[in-house]
This record gives sequence, structure tokens and C-alpha cells, in this order.
Amino acid sequence: MKIVVLGAGVIGVSSAWWLARAGHEVEVIERRPGVALETSRANGGQISVCYAEPWASAHTLKKVLRWVGRADAPLRVSLQASPRQWLWCARYLSECRAPRFVANLRAMVALAQYSRATLGELRTQLHLDYQQLQRGILAFYRDPQEYEHAQASAALMRELGVDRRVVDTAEVLRIEPALAAARDPIVGGDYTETDESGDVHLFTRALAERARAAGVMFRYNTRVNRLVAVDGRVSVAELVEPDGYFRSVRADVFVVALGSYSPQLLAPLHVACPVWPVKGYSATFSLKDPQATPVVSLVDQEAKIVTSRLGNHLRMAGTAELGSYSRILDTGRCNQLVEHAKSLFPNALDFANVQFWSGLRPTTPSNVPLIGRTRLRNLYLNTGHGSLGWTMGAGSGRVLADLISGRVPDISFPFLS
Repeated sequence: MKIVVLGAGVIGVSSAWWLARAGHEVEVIERRPGVALETSRANGGQISVCYAEPWASAHTLKKVLRWVGRADAPLRVSLQASPRQWLWCARYLSECRAPRFVANLRAMVALAQYSRATLGELRTQLHLDYQQLQRGILAFYRDPQEYEHAQASAALMRELGVDRRVVDTAEVLRIEPALAAARDPIVGGDYTETDESGDVHLFTRALAERARAAGVMFRYNTRVNRLVAVDGRVSVAELVEPDGYFRSVRADVFVVALGSYSPQLLAPLHVACPVWPVKGYSATFSLKDPQATPVVSLVDQEAKIVTSRLGNHLRMAGTAELGSYSRILDTGRCNQLVEHAKSLFPNALDFANVQFWSGLRPTTPSNVPLIGRTRLRNLYLNTGHGSLGWTMGAGSGRVLADLISGRVPDISFPFLS
């Protein structure tokens, strides 16, 4: 079949790769001049099965309410004059109920585990280099109550097959000695040895090169203007090419992998896509003293900031702003990341030259991504991965290729049908 994939982030490129492997003719449409230049550009770098947990939970909701009015809150909500955002928030509240949390958690962990295994296969088979480290993910806590709650969460994850074990302060420092310089005391942590880190931008570029060699066509600087539906199917995608002229492309199947921008394209077709952007930030530092810089990927659970070593750089990422589609950098947020880095690794990094970035995480109310077929017979979605696009990307592309090819995916997941 001829298949058109809209979007060339980690989700779109992974989808294109596996569709080509299944024998399909694949064309990828991307409005930017290359792959992985938006949400997949500079995230926290973690492949974190251990934290494939829904934000939609009673515990998180209580913390969000406590954070109201705090400029430095890890999660900040800015309500817009948008019925779609209000509906998203109402659905989020519904997903915070305990039965929904458990169902969503099981689905997310299943996909994350499958995707991490798929990533490992790709890395080995294609000899991919994306500054990956298989050193695990270590979370640390400063609040005794949060540490106690984390022990229950870790036990639940172990029941689902994720070896997230609770460790004391001494073990935290043994696993990652670079934390010894931390300004504030650490009361304990949890550690998942099987999780990983790496640069999603480098991975996506490398996989796109392999896909191109396998026959996938990439069209950059090309924007999809609209999809035209006739008799329950998408007949054509109307594109705006780099020269400004319009072109229509026909295909047997269309895949929407446009992240936070998926709903705008789908709304005229009356295709449900409950995705809203949640802005996150990152700061990338050059190393001054590699010996004083962590190699284990970290999560500061109080600040909700993750840290990953990427070659000769250290990346810190975090914060969440549920508001508009703006990617404008908030100076306060940027300074927050720098001050956090100074508090943990005061002599290890070049604080005079920092690269800042912001990206829009495409988030569903349940935090479970939308993968599968829509009500239009030849229109499929692969979007809504929130902060876990890197964690779930390789596996999401693989299962979508299975669905389109008429095969039953290897995991149990609430696929769209």
C-alpha cells in the first residue's frame, strides 16, 4: 500500500520505518527542514519505563492544587478561552479516579516495556549511535512523605514487571556519586537498572537515514493544509510545498503523527483527538569536569526535573505548563533550571553557555496515547504520547505498522478501532 505519514518526529519516523519494513511504500511529510526539530529536539533524554505513570491521578491532582499561584510550580495551569481545553480538563479530572488510573497505568507500562525492547533491537540491528547509556534511572527524594508514597508506587510498578527498587540515601550516593555535592539533603530514592537514556534527536535522525535508504521518501518544508474526506475515507491530503504552491497527494492510508498539532488537522473531519499541549523546558550544559557529572540518568522528584548525560553535555529538563501553543521561553523557568543545576553540580558545568529549549508535549487527559484507526477507514493516529514520546516511540511505530498491515500487535493495549 501507499502510506503517507504526517509528521517527522520520533513517532512519525518510527512509524515510517516499521511501515517500510512491512513492505509498504511510505512518504513522510514534514513542515520543518528536517526530522525531530520540535518536541523530539531536546527533551530530557530518558527512556523511562519506571515512570510510565499517568499524570491523571488523585495524588498528582492534590499537588497541582497546592501549586496554584506558585511561579516556580513544577506543573502550572493557565486556562484559555478554549472550550477544547476546558473539555480536556474535565476529562482529566475523570481520569484521576482510581479505577481509571490503574487501567491507564497498565496500558502505559505495557507499551513502554515493549518500546524499550524494540529500541534495543533497532540499536543492535542498525548499529545506531545516539549517545545512549544503559545505566538505569535513579530518582531521589528530599521530602520524607513523598519518599514514603514512592515506595507504594514502586511496589505497584514491580507488580507490573518493572524492577523499580527502593534505595536508601547511602545507596543513592553509591549508584551516582556525583550527587554527593547536592546542596539539599536526600532522604532516599528508587532505582530502575533496566531503563536507559540517550539523545532522541540523534536517534530520530539516524533512523530516518536508515528509512531513506530503505526507500522511504521524506518531503521537508512542506505543510499539510487539510485532509479531504469522501465516502468515509480520506481521498487526498492537500499540501503547501516550499515554493508556496499547493499539491495534492493520494494514498491508501494516511497516518497523523503531528503531536500537539494533530487536533487542528482532524477537527474539520470531526475526528476526536483529545490532545492538548503541555510545554516543557530543557537546558543543555557543556561539561567542565566530567568526573563530577552524573552518568546515571536522574529524576529530582521534588522539582520534577530530569537529568541525562549526553556525550560531552548534560541536559536538564522539566516543568509543565498546561496553557497555550506558545513556545516563548519564560526567563524564570530557564533560570530555575540553571539554579537547579548549580545546586546539584556546582563545579561540573559551564554555566556561562547554556542552550535553552521549549517544546510542546502532546498530552491526552489519561496520558494514554492515541494509536490506531479513526472512524475514517484509511486514517490512523499515532499521537498523544505526552512526556513519554521517547520512551514509547519505537514501539508505537511498530504496533501501528502491525495494525495497518492487518496483524495483531504483540501487546495488550487500548488501540483505537
